[in-house]
Amino acid sequence: MPVYSYKGVSDGGKSVKGTVSAENMRAARSRMRVDGVFLTQIKESKNSAESTNDASASRFRFELPTRIPPLHLAVATRQLATLSSAGIPLVECLTALVEQIEHSTLKGVFAQIRDRVNEGSALADAIASTEKFDSLYTSMVRSGEASGALGPVLVRVADYLEEQVRLSSKLISIFVYPAVLLGFSLLVVAMLVTVVLPQITNLLLSMGQELPFYTRVVIGAADFARSWWWAMLGAVLLMVIAFRAYRRTENGRVAVDKVMLRLPLLGRVIRVVAIARFTRTLSSLLAAGVGIIQALDISRHVARNAVIEEAINNARSSVLEGASLAYPLRASGEFPPMVITMVEVGERAGDLEAMLAKVAETYDEQVETTVTRLTSLLEPLLILVMVGIVLFIMMATLMPLMSVTSSLQ
Repeated sequence: MPVYSYKGVSDGGKSVKGTVSAENMRAARSRMRVDGVFLTQIKESKNSAESTNDASASRFRFELPTRIPPLHLAVATRQLATLSSAGIPLVECLTALVEQIEHSTLKGVFAQIRDRVNEGSALADAIASTEKFDSLYTSMVRSGEASGALGPVLVRVADYLEEQVRLSSKLISIFVYPAVLLGFSLLVVAMLVTVVLPQITNLLLSMGQELPFYTRVVIGAADFARSWWWAMLGAVLLMVIAFRAYRRTENGRVAVDKVMLRLPLLGRVIRVVAIARFTRTLSSLLAAGVGIIQALDISRHVARNAVIEEAINNARSSVLEGASLAYPLRASGEFPPMVITMVEVGERAGDLEAMLAKVAETYDEQVETTVTRLTSLLEPLLILVMVGIVLFIMMATLMPLMSVTSSLQ
């Protein structure tokens, strides 16, 4: 059923706006009149559940893929958890949530979910039908509905999403500062090579002076870049396309992820992040009442590393055969001893989800510490590299000036 966004004036003269579900525009207007709203604007939402009943038109319609930002989804889930825990009926919770959401795509998705639930579908089935949520989200909501504890489960989902947003922000912070420094150094080099150096070179050549070594190197590199920039750009694009194609294959993904885990400094961060994601997801799923086999199957994809995923999949197979979780994780050699010990203690005590949550918290702190150390280490290194590049260009600029000065004397 299509979703229409509207603006209007209520019977009391107050400006109102929101969304309404109806079969068509005329039905939406009629519903608003019944509700006592004088419409000033109404239009169909871009993310309606069913934008048209014409199958042939929808078959040939081209739509750009839309992505729901994790932060917006976390906020919406937190709001839904609060409303649900207050004892408000689910349809009313979803209606209130749709009115509060500002992100257009997410508003349309939850409007679709509300309509499905209003028609009698379970919340998890309605969420799965949108194809906008991953299996982790759907499975936890399904387990919450089955256990009658939807509110607490939604709180866990919101906590998980917020932790993932914080973790992603930490990772992004590693690359922001280096990117800024690199961009600034490239800008300085471009200004010196394209503006300053040609003028000095022309002056020196007009006086019959020989160009210094540094100047010849820089001028040769600049001429080569100007003449063959299209070839270099094409080579870079081809390498990127080839790498991405190889990365999509199973063997390529495993090979690349193995190399990433063995990198001197970044490899440790990647491993810690993957284990933190896995343990937090598995803990959330187990706490929500999801079975261990299904929880392992879902949480292995969250690691986003083929090597770690393979180790978790082997552990899932062993658990399915009756083994403990700690033994196959230790046999893989991909998990630190602390993780294995915590899993063993959790299995013996019957409180595996709590131990996994502690592992995730510990590794989140390690990620933050490692990011801080990497940033503090990268700062002087990048400054030295930038100074070296600029110094080389300055030498190529100053040497001709010194030659001009000596010739004038």
